[in-house]
Amino acid sequence: MPDPAGKMAEQKVVLITGASSGIGRSIAQLLLGEGFIVFGTSRDASGSPPLSGGEMLSLDVREDPSVRDCLETILERAGRLDVVVNSAGYPLAGAVEEVTLEQAKALFETNFFGVVRMVKAVLPVMRRQGSGQIINISSGMAQARVPFVGFYSASKCALEGYSEALWHELRPLNIKVTVIRPGYFGTNIESNMRFGEERIADYDPWRKPTLQSYHESLRKGADPAPVARCVLRILKSPNPAPYYSVGKDARGVALLRRLLPHAAFGRLIRRLIGFGKVND
Repeated sequence: MPDPAGKMAEQKVVLITGASSGIGRSIAQLLLGEGFIVFGTSRDASGSPPLSGGEMLSLDVREDPSVRDCLETILERAGRLDVVVNSAGYPLAGAVEEVTLEQAKALFETNFFGVVRMVKAVLPVMRRQGSGQIINISSGMAQARVPFVGFYSASKCALEGYSEALWHELRPLNIKVTVIRPGYFGTNIESNMRFGEERIADYDPWRKPTLQSYHESLRKGADPAPVARCVLRILKSPNPAPYYSVGKDARGVALLRRLLPHAAFGRLIRRLIGFGKVND
């Protein structure tokens, strides 16, 4: 790693959660190529592929001691922290009724409270520095709010509401907050998907085609490089917007939600995902 007394002072220090693969990995590799000092994280850094030019650290966003230890390591090695990209998360599929309360709580513990835990840990550092930037990776699902991934969508909706409040609160402190809503990209997110444990046969006729639609969209998803380029654009902007939708599908959903009446938007979403004509 660069010497804190030399190049370190000229380079921004970035922490990226969930950087072992997918979107987080793509962001880390691009920023390293652009001269940023990057610390990536995963729950088991020893089992993650090395980050050429950067460093992988172990971090479990569900655990306060793990967050504290990771941050202390970064500050010891870099002396500061300028940017946090919260990318760690996983999907949960199944009808809302099929998901146990324990599963729902576990999902929020990573997708929402994991971000809250990270932000709460880094804000004292950024306030002392008089600057900082937080980028939270949401999902196009926060706008689409489609069936059979209800709790995943809810976790991302919660993240966006929280982030917007932060955006207001931190502006006077010179700390920027931005949310990115990626659409379907080719990542390993599906391999991390959990499923509702209390399967109910009444949902079978609609669950199968809907989840198959998700599978096909993910299978055909492009490389997540556009999300990484969006992060770079945000970091280079003196006044980034609070929200960025990345991918044609995510941009289209965001636009249609603003333009269409709720009933029409709902019908469109159900047809697009193969849910069928249900009370349409």
